Amino acid sequence: MNDKCLEIVVIGGGAAGFFGATTCAKLNTNVRVNILEAGTKPLAKVRISGGGRCNVTHHCFDSTQLVQNYPRGGKALRGAFTRFQPRDTVEWYESRGVKLKTEADGRMFPVTDNSATIINCLTKEAEKLGVVLHTSTPVKSLEYNQQKFQIGLRNGGNLLADKVLIATGSNPLGYRWAKQLGHTIESPVPSLFTFNIQDPRLKDLAGVSVQNARLKLLGTGKNKLEQTGALLITHWGISGPATLKLSAWGARFLYEHNYHNVLEINWLPQYNQETIKQELLQIKSATPKKKIIAYSPLSLPKRLWQSLVNYVGIKSSKIWAELGKKELNKLVLEIVQGQYQITGKGVFKEEFVTCGGVSLKEVNFKTMESKKCPRLYFAGEVLDIDGVTGGFNFQSAWTTGWLAGNAMAII
Repeated sequence: MNDKCLEIVVIGGGAAGFFGATTCAKLNTNVRVNILEAGTKPLAKVRISGGGRCNVTHHCFDSTQLVQNYPRGGKALRGAFTRFQPRDTVEWYESRGVKLKTEADGRMFPVTDNSATIINCLTKEAEKLGVVLHTSTPVKSLEYNQQKFQIGLRNGGNLLADKVLIATGSNPLGYRWAKQLGHTIESPVPSLFTFNIQDPRLKDLAGVSVQNARLKLLGTGKNKLEQTGALLITHWGISGPATLKLSAWGARFLYEHNYHNVLEINWLPQYNQETIKQELLQIKSATPKKKIIAYSPLSLPKRLWQSLVNYVGIKSSKIWAELGKKELNKLVLEIVQGQYQITGKGVFKEEFVTCGGVSLKEVNFKTMESKKCPRLYFAGEVLDIDGVTGGFNFQSAWTTGWLAGNAMAII
């Protein structure tokens, strides 16, 4: 190695690792960049993301709004997003021949609807810039001594590096090395998951969706945990955007409660108790002879309406004229603040996201360099950063990888 050549090692061949490696190699031709990937194929999470389509980023180009989609890490990312945000991600891929499209909910995918497009783009960029990818190369140890990193490989080999980027995602080994090099690890727990709920009100309603429901975790004290959005009833409980967002914001609270907690559902958050009551009284007056259960007078799916009517004890033969005050009040409460017992968590497809990781206080977010160990960098999910579903986790990977790559390129 000549004096001008920096040896850079990136541990982890995922989105953040590739972005850090290629950014560094492009900015400085006097560096040798090696990516060490434990698996047989790199970019495994990119491959399965978005059902195999790869949700690259989100169409949100305002950094102030963007950070609101990160239950953990939003504050630290605010400055980072002023330097590299979704608009820059779109330009980066399009300048390399990969056009992205925006779907109605703001998620952005390659126009090919195929994650292989993103994988090919990243691997070709790495090859073009001379980045060397080593697959099936698990790292056993990482030590820092006399301004050099010594990387022990499980196959018995050793590498020396001037700078190291840890981009191992939620792999416990990445946390272990960070801890050994002086870092605090916020205990990792799952984020982005569905709720297991066994309840007679939801029985046989799998597939029923509500466009706008409000979910609230009870017993959280001052930490108000609630989300509004689309909800999908499943065979095991509930899913959909509102559920997933609430699982992300409530990840640590739910973990501490062993995924057992009371959930309040407001099926019609655009109403309050009084306005729903008035709406139902108006229907009672207008259609006194119709059966209550016959049709849904509010913007609720018919099967859900029937289930709630049955649950509060209103007989299927009862007509609106026969609806008493007590029954009306029970029905109103059931619609706006029904309580359901969460008994566990499910898995959101294959998109595993973890809350926790390297403490953000110990990382310089202008460079992604460690404040504890010089020349050590972090990017991606190894950090205590996680976003809600919609491309936000990949965006934090591109951004932190890009920042780390820029800083590592400087001799």
